[in-house]
Amino acid sequence: MASAKPAEVTSEKLESPQAKTEVAALPPAATRDAKPQTSTTEATAPAATVSLTPPSARGDGARAALLLPLSGPRAGLGRAMLNAAQMALFEIADSGFTLLPFDTKGTAEGAAAAAEQALANGAQLILGPLLAASVRATAPIARAGNVSIVAFSNSREVAGDGVYILGFVPRQQVETITTYAVDQGLYRFAALVPDNAYGRASVEALQQTAAANAATVVKIQYYDPTATDFSAAVKAIANYDARRRALLDQRAELEARGDEISRQALKRLEKLDTIGDVNFDAVLLPAGGQNLRTLASLLSYYDVDQPAVRLLGLRSWDDSQGISAEPALARAWFAAPPRAEQQKFAARYKANFGHQPIRLASLAYDATALAAILAQSSNAADFSPNALTNSLGFLGIDGLFRLRPDGVAERKFAVLEVRRKGFQVRRSATKSFQRANK
Repeated sequence: MASAKPAEVTSEKLESPQAKTEVAALPPAATRDAKPQTSTTEATAPAATVSLTPPSARGDGARAALLLPLSGPRAGLGRAMLNAAQMALFEIADSGFTLLPFDTKGTAEGAAAAAEQALANGAQLILGPLLAASVRATAPIARAGNVSIVAFSNSREVAGDGVYILGFVPRQQVETITTYAVDQGLYRFAALVPDNAYGRASVEALQQTAAANAATVVKIQYYDPTATDFSAAVKAIANYDARRRALLDQRAELEARGDEISRQALKRLEKLDTIGDVNFDAVLLPAGGQNLRTLASLLSYYDVDQPAVRLLGLRSWDDSQGISAEPALARAWFAAPPRAEQQKFAARYKANFGHQPIRLASLAYDATALAAILAQSSNAADFSPNALTNSLGFLGIDGLFRLRPDGVAERKFAVLEVRRKGFQVRRSATKSFQRANK
């Protein structure tokens, strides 16, 4: 198996950000007195250079490995996540914590080789890798070394038995937006979802959340996410053909009567394409990007309009540029992480690296911050399952989260409304799991 060489990064090697840093990670109660590093240096500094050579021995200091695709087709993504991890290292870690980046080459085989090298170099915790297949390949190696994994995947299938996933699973987002819709008096739901694992997981979560809230899912329509024309799927969920026939039949009946009242009624129908309402109050649209804009536009075209039918979305909407400019999405609601820390993080990242961070960079920041905080335990670094699954959780770039014993990151989401000039907060994200569980 090919050898993956680590890059050693320690907090003292990192350059200072331009602006005064703000610590986003909240330690659990047991470590809340730890003093994170901050910087007040004014000059912009380049990113720290990472040398791909094995580190020298560093005694008993805490070590965490960071497994990212630093070469191959996803190298840009990997480098951006490494940048974010180095920011967390500078802002939060003390000098006794060492981060060891390894290149997975974007493959499961490369991830397995990187995990072996991480353990050989004394890693006590593995952060990453990115994709489910890579996590699956590294998990048995980490278990054999009695080392936990905090991965960036959102696949529940790889979570558990020492593997924790930081990625955003759809269930919690669906629960947030569906519960909010019910609180606003919407009880009949439809789902227009991609025909893949993500879409099916969204539907399952919608059905379970609706049932728990005395609501119903009346219609589910899948579509091919790789298609270029979604008209058939949207017409089906809109029941457009039947509603169109109903309009034509009524016009024919009124025309046959020929009286003045019928002629007035016909005039009122001139601008309509259909008559009759759909049988749902809200439709879940978990898609993002161009697919989201296309689907929303088609729903409006086929007479499924807001506010009569509310469009509901997930975190993928937060990643989608230009949705505020899509008229069909005006006043739609979606679940997303709170935005305040994201915006601060983005500003600090740009000051350091000269460009905006990719969306997944925050996961690398939060994972590294988590490791750095646990390394500051009173006696020695504590990366045990008990420490990783602290019930109070951590406040990170993407809001409050905690790692559950089943390996899934539990998160608290805000509810946002799409407006012409951006997003308006309809419901803020909960800032305490204890308060949320009461």
